[in-house]
Amino acid sequence: MTTEEKYMARCIELARLGAGHAAPNPMVGCVIIHNNTIIGEGYHQKHGQAHAEVNAINSVTNEDLLKESTIYVSLEPCAHYGLTPPCSDLIIRKEIPRVVIGSIDPFAKVAGKGIEKLLNAGVDVKTGVLKKECDELNKRFFTFHQKKRPYIILKWAQTTDGFIDIDRNEENYGQPTWITGPSALLRVHQMRAEEDAIMVGTNTAEKDNPSLTVRLIKGKNPLRIVLDRELRLDKNLNLFDNSTETLVFNAIENQVDKKTEYIKVDFQNELLQQILATLHSKNKLSLIVEGGLQLLESFISAGLWDEAHVFIGDKTFGSGIKAPVLPQIADSSELIENDRLTIFKNPANEKPVSDHRE
Repeated sequence: MTTEEKYMARCIELARLGAGHAAPNPMVGCVIIHNNTIIGEGYHQKHGQAHAEVNAINSVTNEDLLKESTIYVSLEPCAHYGLTPPCSDLIIRKEIPRVVIGSIDPFAKVAGKGIEKLLNAGVDVKTGVLKKECDELNKRFFTFHQKKRPYIILKWAQTTDGFIDIDRNEENYGQPTWITGPSALLRVHQMRAEEDAIMVGTNTAEKDNPSLTVRLIKGKNPLRIVLDRELRLDKNLNLFDNSTETLVFNAIENQVDKKTEYIKVDFQNELLQQILATLHSKNKLSLIVEGGLQLLESFISAGLWDEAHVFIGDKTFGSGIKAPVLPQIADSSELIENDRLTIFKNPANEKPVSDHRE
């Protein structure tokens, strides 16, 4: 790893501290180097608050050193007024002579304006350091702005013999069928805390009675989403406890009940697109689709997924509901105690960028 890559890696490390809080803005990290020493660093901590570059510059105790420093930032500094002033203007005003950037927007009509401002002011700009890693960091943000939908992560647990559930009867409704162990469950809760929304179908809500909240770790709850076409689900289910923001897509009515919003949609006409458009309008950058089988397969058949996180437990059912099958080869795999997490990526949906920070 080169010196520049080392400092950009630190930017990425800092940026990740904003996971679950920066959205709908991107996660961005920044370090300031003077004579091979970090004199300032920062990250975008929360949407609506100061950007990474501002926090890094403000952390420098001797501002005179800025005129002899290099600033590293994982995403091109913004050039427009949103909720905060342009970071490119701040860099120019502080007379920082050199800027090293990870991700830039390749679509000239959309972005590149931050770099253009810096170059016009005589700043030495280098781009593309750890570009792949910086692009990966903000895949949700890029997908949201280019494709006008959230980044979609399918998630399910299956047994070693390929089942996601037993055959249910009325006696075993209302409780989940546990396939994986406590460490895998902890990972799921961490995942929920880092994504913006989570969705289940009617049958899963009824059979498992999930809460879809973050309980095992410290973090924010995702927006809960459930399909309930005929509004037949029991209002005593955990999803209707008004403990956190919840959307109920149905075919009957629009209504708001405390933290639960009922949204009427046409179930006969591109249902998934209607749901995704609603989430886009609500600035939700990412969506976990957690089941059941029918809902998962509808996203798979429509090609509307970016990643699939498949937890494989050490149990066997012998019979039951078969897990979805993806044609793709797994991108990565890891052991979590006795369980295995396998991650698939949809090659058809990789990958593009767009700079729309506010």
